[in-house]
Amino acid sequence: MGCCGSSLHRRFGSKSRSNHLSHAQNNFPSNGSDPAAAAAAATAGVPSFSEFSLADLRAATNNFSSDYIVSESGEKAPNVVYKGRLQNQNNRRWIAVKKFTKLAWPDPKQFAEEASGVGKLRHKRLANLIGYCCEGDERLLVAEYMPNDTLAKHLFHWENQTIEWAMRLRVALYIAEALDYCSSQERPLYHDLNAYRVLFDEGGDPRLSCFGLMKNSRDGKSYSTNLAYTPPEYLRNGRVTAESVIFSFGTVLLDLLSGKHIPPSHALDMIRGKNILLLMDSHLEGNFSTEEATVVFDLASRCLQYEPRDRPNTQDLVATLAPLQNKPDVPSYVMLGIPKHEEAPPTPQHPLTPMGDACARMDLTAIHQILVMTHYKDDEGTNELSFQEWTQQMRDMLEARKRGDLAFRDRDFKTAIDCYSQDRSLLFWLHYPNK
Repeated sequence: MGCCGSSLHRRFGSKSRSNHLSHAQNNFPSNGSDPAAAAAAATAGVPSFSEFSLADLRAATNNFSSDYIVSESGEKAPNVVYKGRLQNQNNRRWIAVKKFTKLAWPDPKQFAEEASGVGKLRHKRLANLIGYCCEGDERLLVAEYMPNDTLAKHLFHWENQTIEWAMRLRVALYIAEALDYCSSQERPLYHDLNAYRVLFDEGGDPRLSCFGLMKNSRDGKSYSTNLAYTPPEYLRNGRVTAESVIFSFGTVLLDLLSGKHIPPSHALDMIRGKNILLLMDSHLEGNFSTEEATVVFDLASRCLQYEPRDRPNTQDLVATLAPLQNKPDVPSYVMLGIPKHEEAPPTPQHPLTPMGDACARMDLTAIHQILVMTHYKDDEGTNELSFQEWTQQMRDMLEARKRGDLAFRDRDFKTAIDCYSQDRSLLFWLHYPNK
């Protein structure tokens, strides 16, 4: 497949992949069940980390069409994220594909090893990494796709309703749990944590993007945000530490409290001046607990301390935020005001004719037998179709029709029309090969 496959398999073989689910543990709200078992069950549907072919990812993203772009990082980090859908008949999973430049990761082996380290993580608070590709000059990461936008969209650019207070507390806790899990698995560094890295899944639950667990480049800058939001120690030495991640988490807490992207220094001045209520998001219209807000402001202040040693750790974050949860039985999609996600029912399968079944199996012997039994004869003429040409065209026509049906079911009407047009062209060619 790709140039990294053999070395990756030797170092991270089937044994390590079979253990992925055993890492899902720690920091789930107590509901009377075993936390480790609950975590494993929550990630049981996530596929094992694997290598993807470039052809599969091209097909999933319509050849990396600009219509499929969901995120662009800009000039400082020229990486693009596409949404896509795998075209395998047995795997129609939606995916997110992050595309790096070759200059960011010139060594394919190093890229594969870095990706595999992140790919071992499995947790229900993460948008998990499920694969990679490094064929030729391409450097691609493949993750679970989160369909309900980012925290930045819901906080700063909302249309119908702002995020209610209880949901903001849930976001803070879930991201703290994700960071605590990563720390427990010896992956404490998260690069450029901000509201755009927090994604919402099918049920509206917030998850932390796995892409931030891997640098934007082998030796490039880890922070692409405004310098006003960058940890002070990073400005001094250019290094990301576990304490730097806590600082960035503090800026996310400020986003949740204020509904705005406020520079930490300005927010700290207001907190010290006891102007907490002036910082609160006016769109909440007073529908929040002052006591709870004070606890979160205090936690944000501790996260944003100038000296890294004065900041809390991830366990402290979870311990502070967990008791504030006040709507544990209300689904996240209800609090976000989004429809409940339901998979479309599968398209009914109609039984194939004997010829259709033989074509689907690409069984040329069976096709020939059916043609003999039905007394098929080639059309006379010097430009007649050979049997091999005819069967190949039949296969192409059936495949085009199947892709069109799948695209139509997914409401991708442009692709469906293209496939059906190809189907009709092939059918015309079968009847009039000389035209």
